Amino acid sequence: MKRKTESHEISEADHLEPHFRKEEELKRLKTIINSSSNGVIIVDTKGEITSINNTAAELLEVSCGRSGCQYVWELIPEPTLKRNILGGFEAVYKIKWMQGEKPLVYDFIPFGIDHAIDGATILIQDVSSFESIFTEIKLNAEIIERLDSIVEYSYDGIYITDGKANTLRINEAYERITGLKRSDMLHRNMKDLVLEGYISESGSLQAIDEKRTISLNQTFKTGKKALITSKPIFDEVGEIVIVVTNVRDITELYHLKVKLEEQEKLVEKYYNETKRLKMQLTDVERVICEDKRMLDLHHSVQRIAATDFTVMLTGESGVGKEVMAKFVHQNSQRVNNPFIKVNCGAIPENLIESELFGYEKGAFSGARVEGKSGLFESAHRGTLFLDEIGELPLNMQVKLLRVLQEGEFTRVGGVNPKKVDVRIISATNRNLEEMVKTKQFREDLYYRLNVIPVLIPPLRERKQDIIAFIRHFLQHVNAKYGWDKLISRDALDVLYDYAWPGNIRELKNVIERVVAMSKSDLITCDDLPAKIMLDNKSNQLRIGTELMPLKEAVTKVEKALLDKAYEQYGNVREAAKALEIDPSTFVRKRQKYE
Repeated sequence: MKRKTESHEISEADHLEPHFRKEEELKRLKTIINSSSNGVIIVDTKGEITSINNTAAELLEVSCGRSGCQYVWELIPEPTLKRNILGGFEAVYKIKWMQGEKPLVYDFIPFGIDHAIDGATILIQDVSSFESIFTEIKLNAEIIERLDSIVEYSYDGIYITDGKANTLRINEAYERITGLKRSDMLHRNMKDLVLEGYISESGSLQAIDEKRTISLNQTFKTGKKALITSKPIFDEVGEIVIVVTNVRDITELYHLKVKLEEQEKLVEKYYNETKRLKMQLTDVERVICEDKRMLDLHHSVQRIAATDFTVMLTGESGVGKEVMAKFVHQNSQRVNNPFIKVNCGAIPENLIESELFGYEKGAFSGARVEGKSGLFESAHRGTLFLDEIGELPLNMQVKLLRVLQEGEFTRVGGVNPKKVDVRIISATNRNLEEMVKTKQFREDLYYRLNVIPVLIPPLRERKQDIIAFIRHFLQHVNAKYGWDKLISRDALDVLYDYAWPGNIRELKNVIERVVAMSKSDLITCDDLPAKIMLDNKSNQLRIGTELMPLKEAVTKVEKALLDKAYEQYGNVREAAKALEIDPSTFVRKRQKYE
């Protein structure tokens, strides 16, 4: 009996097992449906909703399982759906409708067993993100199309390769500029195009190798020339993905450049010729010489001028070294050739070599493309006057010595020496012998320059020239401005006795100033600067020999002493102390005379 009962229980369990298994599969299926990212609605053949998952409920904004709707077209008001269910019950895909402002699409997929339809599954998707992506893709396509138009219709040629120098794109302007055909070059590597002679060299290859923008002049198989600039474009990891080359036609510019260079050579030739003729027709600065010492010096220099020996002019600043150098040139056999002056102290140290010797094209940044001749070349067969020779840097002294010894030099950036025939005249107001001792000036160069030494005495040691220069400068100013001014005898005496530490240059400055500032046509001692009125040698005031009222004489002496004291000490307290008066008295008296 027991055995029979157990057998009955086993038989009943076997009977229920398929049912439990089916329930588990249904639960698993429901779980899968609910976890789907797509909305899922299951309907029967009448369109009644039998199941709706969470995603569909969220998309349709209803509560899952409690939609309150019996038929699916109450949730999805798209008319095609209702017609299909009530009509053909056929599968349809990607039907779109708007759920408020949200675009949704559905797929209607019938299902059944043994060819008998039991219902349908409706899959719902939110296509908002897809539409934005589509819009962006469409916009990008429009931008690409516009960029293609820009590239194609650009006036400049455009040549695009990938990161391995394979040709991707060539525009119409490139064909026009180069005379080459796109069909012969597209999808080909730049290395092959260079080897076959289509282009002289590739900016794209250089840009890829050096990973930087490259600019160069390119010659094409057709003989045309262009300026090209190849710019590499990098990805986020620093690899070159594209090289864009911009091509500009410079064939016409190249021809213009050649013509311009020819014109510049002609202009330089005519300029030098004009300069030479002008120097022949124009007298040098008039030599003013009445003092016996200077007359003897000029006679000696005139004999020296007939030779080609180097001359060293020494003397204080302003004694007339440049005038003497011109005198030597004008009395030499080189008179019909250039006289070139170089102030060695006025040229920056980093430029003096290129100024003296010139430079080849491309010698340094900022250099003229065709190079430049130096002053030595300009002075060929003539005279080169090196003023302030003591300011010449030591490294340049070596190169100058070579020119003096060998008669040749090399341009900056050049390798081929150039022969030159130049007579050197140098001048300085420094003690070169002391500079040689202190290693500031090369001894060998000093002896090369000092073959014929000429010492020009200061103006204070050739008194007769003072009056001659005064007469010359006064005549020059009167003629220039149409004046007829004279200098009184007493004023001439003061100027004659002055030491003139600035020599001829200072004298010229003073004469021009007093002539311009004088109120009458007769220049008197009152018109002269205070420092000249106070003789530096004797420190005695000169008031002239003419008679004048005593009060006027005292006033003149007092004013001059006040000016002299303030000039010497630079402040009221010390100046007043030197004159043994109170500072307040000093100020009051100066204000009175001013």
